[in-house]
Amino acid sequence: MRTGGPNDSTPVVSNPPSTALPMPPLSGKSLSNLGWEMADGRKNIFSDFKGSAVVLDFYATWCEPCRTSVPHLIALQKKYADQGLKVIGLNVGGPDDLAKVDGFAKEFQIDYTLAVPDDELVHLLLGDSQDIPQTFVFDRQGVLARRFIGFGPAAGDQMESAIQAALRP
Repeated sequence: MRTGGPNDSTPVVSNPPSTALPMPPLSGKSLSNLGWEMADGRKNIFSDFKGSAVVLDFYATWCEPCRTSVPHLIALQKKYADQGLKVIGLNVGGPDDLAKVDGFAKEFQIDYTLAVPDDELVHLLLGDSQDIPQTFVFDRQGVLARRFIGFGPAAGDQMESAIQAALRP
């Protein structure tokens, strides 16, 4: 998990997303048993969502491109929830950032799930790039449909197209 903050030396991508690498190297590992912890201590694992299209959005409250992407994620969740879309925001802003998540959720009126990813999930999906935001769109079978690194002007439409494709039976 990222432990930095707004003054971290790790750059945050603010350019249009680059999806030249559609997926980080998985090294034979599976997402099925990896997951995240909810604020109430419950744990979800990726395989719990089979049959739903899933968007995993790795963010931090202090990340400006992350903040820019949130209203779009909210709109996508509202528009496609009844078709089986699950948006899950995963905070990787570090321990100090976790205390700010409730205020962040209220500020943006976030109605999708916010949680903290398992370290192994972070290493698996962000192993080749720690830049945030990173958004992964998975289809109903749990197969990656698209990966976005950063959030820029074209990302919203591209993300919606990937979600529409991921929702197809």
